[in-house]
Amino acid sequence: MKKSKAKYKKTKPVSIRESVEMFILSLPTLIWYVLFCYLPMFGLLIAFKRYRPAAGRGFLYSLFVNSEWAGLDNFRFLFANNKATTIRMFVNTIGYNIVFILLSILLPVTFAIILSNIKSQKLAKVCQSAMFIPYFLSWVVVGYFVYAFLSTDNGLINHMLVQMGRSPVKWYQAEALPAWPFILVLLYIWKNVGYGMVIYLAAIKGIDQTLYESAVIDGAGKWQQVKYITLPQIKRIIVIMFILSLGRIFNSDFGLFYQTTRNSSSLTPAFLTIDVYLFNALFSSTRPVYGYISAGGLLQSVLGCLTILVAAWIVKKVDPESAIL
Repeated sequence: MKKSKAKYKKTKPVSIRESVEMFILSLPTLIWYVLFCYLPMFGLLIAFKRYRPAAGRGFLYSLFVNSEWAGLDNFRFLFANNKATTIRMFVNTIGYNIVFILLSILLPVTFAIILSNIKSQKLAKVCQSAMFIPYFLSWVVVGYFVYAFLSTDNGLINHMLVQMGRSPVKWYQAEALPAWPFILVLLYIWKNVGYGMVIYLAAIKGIDQTLYESAVIDGAGKWQQVKYITLPQIKRIIVIMFILSLGRIFNSDFGLFYQTTRNSSSLTPAFLTIDVYLFNALFSSTRPVYGYISAGGLLQSVLGCLTILVAAWIVKKVDPESAIL
């Protein structure tokens, strides 16, 4: 028998006309990125200058003429307080984010697997919508809801405590300080778990159903299907979401920590993060602190970028199949 020779068609080179058409098609997106992502990076110079706005002058004049170079002095602003405050600020920021990252993977994946196994599509959609709606609420609105529950005089929880013969709790005072880390974690999960669940649910829906059918024929139960089919198939999505979450480990959800606590000075040890510290410094200082705020934001971004690169490198060494770089 004669061996059949495989015939390969040569790839047709892309013409100049097609390249121009594709460039024009992508031009609106390119313009958007240039205007809103790259041009604003010009303002990073403020982090290295003692920026002082000049009356009657524009931004460029104020930046280059009226402001002198400060070197790295602005970055020392984050460490200008006493040692305890600085440690508390970084510990809160990183500590809360570690808890948020772990729970934002564990709970959404769990709920996504549960919803994907609900036979009633109507019930699954109702549960999915109910869990996703809080994501669209502003932290300002959530803060008012929290205050309606925790208000000392008219709060629902204190009203229930009084009805049970117990004294009301001053939730925004120092006596309730130990409870606030749990309250903040609970609020964050309640608001964001639905968003992550939708992402993982979409990944689960994309799994080839014949894998489950073969597993059922082989006698595999639900737990075995989840362990050997679902989790391995969505592992790459989990790794990507984990790495992206690590990029914000030095940032905090400002609305969560500022609005829900009503910036109560008695609760400062529970909610003092880098973002809250920078915001309070912006309004508490009697002199311009634009350079300090810009330096703090730049430091957070650089540290977050380095964290992503290190995490991606570790994943590539441990599990090359799940690597994104």
